[in-house]
Amino acid sequence: MSVPTKTAAHLKQGDVIGYEGQWRKVRALKAATDTLGEPLVVVAWEEGGIDSFSAADELLLEAPPKPTWTQR
Repeated sequence: MSVPTKTAAHLKQGDVIGYEGQWRKVRALKAATDTLGEPLVVVAWEEGGIDSFSAADELLLEAPPKPTWTQR
């Protein structure tokens, strides 16, 4: 089973990300740099709070779809 991911640099408003054991929705984004000059993405969550990620971080998108079973 493949799990959908997206690099932080490609996030957009409305994406739903699995983070710290819960699903959070991206409210706003901005670019920044860390103390070594590496690119960061700063994310504000709909649920409150702000976090930052390296632009290259792979983030889990939405819950993976559940399989649908049909009886024959």
